[in-house]
Amino acid sequence: MKDIGAPLSETALDTVVEVDNVHPTSCHLKGDVDDCCNCSYQAVEDINNQVVYPITTELVKTAFFRFFKVNIHCDCPLWPDDSMCMMQACSVCECDPGEVPQPWVVAEEKSCAVEKALPQNCSSITCSAELDSRVNRGVEPEMKARLLNLKRWRGYNNPWMAEGEEEEEYLYINLQANPERYTGYQGEHAHRIWNHIYGQDAFSDLSPNGGGHERRVFYRLISGMHASISSHLTAKYLLDETLGIWGPNLLEFERRLGNEGVRDRVENLYFAYLFVLRAVMKAGPLLEKYSYYTGIESEDALASRMIRKLVRSKAVQSSCPMPFDEGRLWKGRDGPILKQQLQEAFQNITRVMDCVGCEKCKLWGKLQTLGIATALKILFSSADCEAPFSPDDTKTVTHEEEHLELERNEVIALINLLERFSASISYYHLMSQALQSKQPLSRPAVSMSEPVS
Repeated sequence: MKDIGAPLSETALDTVVEVDNVHPTSCHLKGDVDDCCNCSYQAVEDINNQVVYPITTELVKTAFFRFFKVNIHCDCPLWPDDSMCMMQACSVCECDPGEVPQPWVVAEEKSCAVEKALPQNCSSITCSAELDSRVNRGVEPEMKARLLNLKRWRGYNNPWMAEGEEEEEYLYINLQANPERYTGYQGEHAHRIWNHIYGQDAFSDLSPNGGGHERRVFYRLISGMHASISSHLTAKYLLDETLGIWGPNLLEFERRLGNEGVRDRVENLYFAYLFVLRAVMKAGPLLEKYSYYTGIESEDALASRMIRKLVRSKAVQSSCPMPFDEGRLWKGRDGPILKQQLQEAFQNITRVMDCVGCEKCKLWGKLQTLGIATALKILFSSADCEAPFSPDDTKTVTHEEEHLELERNEVIALINLLERFSASISYYHLMSQALQSKQPLSRPAVSMSEPVS
């Protein structure tokens, strides 16, 4: 087995938030994260260690947040599927029929009748837009609840997500049984995925005159997600496939995130973290009233309690009152056109996820792109987040205000994404500390022009 650097224990990674005031000079970032973020790097580290990481770690283990509905058996719309990863670590362990919360199964069975009654070739976006039109808002609560539970995974009325095929097959996946970690999926096929993502026209002009401010936000979100993935893959690396040994790979960490040549990737991780945190805090009133019902009373109560603790956190409100200022975007007469262009670009990125040749990588790629799409929907929608309606409400909505609505899968993806980013920041600091405690490694930095899988 090749030398992969000094090993760290999984226990050490899992308890990283218990390490107090560890800020190695090689990894400690100073100043504000971005001019759109009223928050310093130090403040991010403090609220992450004290609030976000402990809470989200518990949240994603609850029944509501550990089951994700997704289509992973799909054809690539961009090129032939010619490079599927055949390693055992790439495969997904699907849920047994009895494992999925039964209230969800029953709700989806009821929604089938609604879906069959919808006009043919009517997407969830166009149908929901018709239901939300100003001409007629008199939709019965039961009908609206069933529309929010249609047999799809891509969210409800989300302009940032591409629509899938009408006959897609969906599975429930237990995320805790399929952790995000290194699977061995790499090489030309993996590089093609990232090259296609970064090759979007939206990234071709990042200058101020080319709508650069909005485009840079968009780029930093994608780069931050990429950095988060790298953090998880290097923290939980397949060290020995035969023995099934997983652990941190410090040499791979140094190559991807742990050297000065790639500092911007880490900065983008912090930026993406604040962007998603802002979306969660803005949607706080909706998330507090959301139904986290799975039929497991203790876990449902815990999920509601932890969500309330997160969105009401005084530490977050005092340290980062405005994690991201979305009001600074889409200004000027070209704002709506630029917004539409970036929506189309992100839809293209969501389609690329169908081309990932590793089931487990595809699972987490789809979850995280849906999470980002949900954050974008929350921050850039004109809808109110006061949430007068949730999928299980029985009250009739009669007033004319437009209110934001999130489908269950969107909520699951959003919170899991925040947990992924939160854990990535913690892993980054722990591995940087371990790297600095050893002799300097001579491996050269990766070229910034070449995406790393």
